[in-house]
Amino acid sequence: MKISSSIFSLISIFILLLISSATSSDFDGFLQCLLQQSNSSLPIIDAILTPNNSTFQSIYQLRANNLRNFLSAISRPVAIITALHPSHAQAAVICAKRHDFQLRIRSGGHDFEGLSYTSKVPFVILDMFNLNSIDIDMSTETAWVQAGATTGELYYRIAEKSNVHGFPSGVWTTLGIGGHFSGGGYGFLMRKYGLSIDNVIDAQLIDANDVFWAIRGGGITSFGIILSWRIKLVRVPPRVTVFTVQRTLEQGATELAYRWQQVAPKLPKDLFIRLQPVPINNGGNNNTVRVSFIGHFLGQADGLLRLMNVSFPELGLTRNHCLEMSWVESTVYCANFPNGTSIDMLLDRVQENKVFSKSKSDYYKALIPKQGLETLWQGLMDIEDILVQMNPYGGRMEEILDSETAFAHRAGDLFMVLYRVQWSESHGGINTTERYVEMSRRLYEAMAPYTSSNPREAFLNYRDLDIGSNESDETDFEDAQEYGAKYFRNNFIRLAKAKATIDPENFFKNEQSIPPLPH
Repeated sequence: MKISSSIFSLISIFILLLISSATSSDFDGFLQCLLQQSNSSLPIIDAILTPNNSTFQSIYQLRANNLRNFLSAISRPVAIITALHPSHAQAAVICAKRHDFQLRIRSGGHDFEGLSYTSKVPFVILDMFNLNSIDIDMSTETAWVQAGATTGELYYRIAEKSNVHGFPSGVWTTLGIGGHFSGGGYGFLMRKYGLSIDNVIDAQLIDANDVFWAIRGGGITSFGIILSWRIKLVRVPPRVTVFTVQRTLEQGATELAYRWQQVAPKLPKDLFIRLQPVPINNGGNNNTVRVSFIGHFLGQADGLLRLMNVSFPELGLTRNHCLEMSWVESTVYCANFPNGTSIDMLLDRVQENKVFSKSKSDYYKALIPKQGLETLWQGLMDIEDILVQMNPYGGRMEEILDSETAFAHRAGDLFMVLYRVQWSESHGGINTTERYVEMSRRLYEAMAPYTSSNPREAFLNYRDLDIGSNESDETDFEDAQEYGAKYFRNNFIRLAKAKATIDPENFFKNEQSIPPLPH
């Protein structure tokens, strides 16, 4: 999608009026420090971009995937370090700390609130995108994956080695591995094998200090810099089956959605069925909602049909709905590409068709009554520009203790929901953004009677500053407890203790980072 010239003008005005407060001597000292600290055969000078570089703005925007953040950004980074070697990342940490620049770490640029590439204080972006090697060892069924690799690249490289191995990770194929894994990482293999972090067996970090528990679900940006993850590949059959069944409200979608809540979390682990409702504008008073039931089964169609005829006959799944394919082909299908799309698209590393968006998440521990579903449907029709995804838990997810990793949303959760309001043009800039953000908040409040509560839980990878935040350069512990309990439940205090050991000076921080536990 092309960004309109008026938006670029608005961004330029912000940048010109709100220039970084860092002095030139601070920045010159920072640059000299980088040159002194880096000791690789790849000169760090080739990795440093400043606003004087012709490619600075394009690189800054290339992996800034939520256009809304440009409207709210009040400054741009003083530099972008596009690390070409792990030593460049280490130098960035040392020199940013020494010269009092905040460091924001970006892998794929999918942070929903843009915290990996925006700040209100002088800051440097450490861009990990070039560190994207994937080293697969089939003899041990493991792989080392650098932080800048994408989920699509990982799936593609696994398929090059084997048609009976995969990995449980995100549906979006341009997600950066560094951030995606550290927040949990989930996809259509979640009920069979758990989250990405449940299949991580080692990591390479800068400023690690025994942080392995914390970075698996606690968000790496509070603790250091992930260079690479060592993962355990999982077994998949040579052929899997996918399907999409769609029903409108007039075709009984509400009854089916209610039944889905009862069935989906209890199905065998090999079957994952996502529920995805979208509003349909037919003009006048004829608006409706179409609900898609998107399924992924680790097996062939015959076995799926037998299972569905017993467990969820109301859906009316037939052989005509079913598509058999390899696991890697199913990652393309589940990413919403047309059937038959080449798996080569998994190597496309940058998100296309960027939009303005505001996202929220919820965990549900009880069924949403039909009245609550009707509230959701009405909210979708009121907003129109919205994506909602309802993802079932159960299976492997309820077998893993909530204390085993920092990711605490396990047994007791029936499903997790993403509400993503999105629009493609500003149509008036900030006022339009405020209107859409307010609509997302109204829907969120309307669903409150049915969600988890005390605290109302949220998913870290679907970051939402509305649930609590700090200033860019401050981390108040009481404020952090507010969002920390929602993201991490009882694991927040343990994370704060880990932070006190690993980063007692709180160098690694952002608006929703974890503070050191006060003495």
